Amino acid sequence: MKIVLPDIKTLTEGDLDLSVLEQFGEVIAYPLTEFKEIAGRIADADVVLCNKTLMNAETLKDAGKLQYIGLFATGYNNVDLEYTNAHNITVCNAGSYSTDAVAQHTLALLLNYYGRIREYAAYTASGGWTHSDIFCSFAYPMQEIAGKTLGIIGFGSIGQRVAEIALAFRMKVLVSSGTWSKAEETCRELFMKAYEEDFIEVTDLETLVSESDVVTVHCPLNDRSERMINRSLLEKFKPSAYLINTSRGGIIDEEALYHALEEGRIAGAALDVMQTEPMPENCRLLGAKNLVITPHVAWAPLETRQRLLDIAVDNLDNYQKGTPKHVIRK
Repeated sequence: MKIVLPDIKTLTEGDLDLSVLEQFGEVIAYPLTEFKEIAGRIADADVVLCNKTLMNAETLKDAGKLQYIGLFATGYNNVDLEYTNAHNITVCNAGSYSTDAVAQHTLALLLNYYGRIREYAAYTASGGWTHSDIFCSFAYPMQEIAGKTLGIIGFGSIGQRVAEIALAFRMKVLVSSGTWSKAEETCRELFMKAYEEDFIEVTDLETLVSESDVVTVHCPLNDRSERMINRSLLEKFKPSAYLINTSRGGIIDEEALYHALEEGRIAGAALDVMQTEPMPENCRLLGAKNLVITPHVAWAPLETRQRLLDIAVDNLDNYQKGTPKHVIRK
């Protein structure tokens, strides 16, 4: 088989061993592929393994041999499933590879806010501590997260892991999910003691944002969730609330968030994802008050990316054996 990787730079810049793919056939890897180049580069491919490269009618039109698209991602919004289904192209994604990494990054953003890590590190680096007349500094007020309420929007594997960690920190957890009854069942099964003692409960979205000290987003981007966190919903947040998004940028109305931050209607926010990525130079949120932005790195620890490669290899192996796993269908 001819296996084409059109955007391998989005997975590794050399710290992962791609030779494991050579067992399946000829491997051709490109760091990145511009839209106008996609159709030509995959025209004679049997297999495409990609992350964000657009796979639609225009880019796939000349790929007459293509049998399989394997994704280095859980999300599959870059693939036109109507087209792939119509042309008998199997599409497989990589689910649950980043649960620990994204939960870790979410809590890092939360702890950075309440512990004022960034501010105190800058204070020390600028010589502030050397001029202190006592052994410590109270330059930036800190808070404990124990006793705070964390609202989790979306309760898949990442949302559940964030809940587990938050409960260990003695936070109260509110959950909002599109499948209320399933979320209730999950809470009872995974967190029985916390559920019985009302440390975790399932509620509606408006109640969640109005009662939470921190709101963290872990739901997929779809027609229901696009710009779900808009001006109307942000007005229901506590003025002291902190918003974290490590899921998909399109879930937040960035213009509405900008005004909420600038007007002090929420205390702050931390984003690892944006509506347009990479962030454009004229992005309204760049430089907004009380905002921390990281460049879509929650999923990026070495162990996480190795796990992702392993899943992609296993998916391709199972497809070749006639037992495909993680198949995405419309």
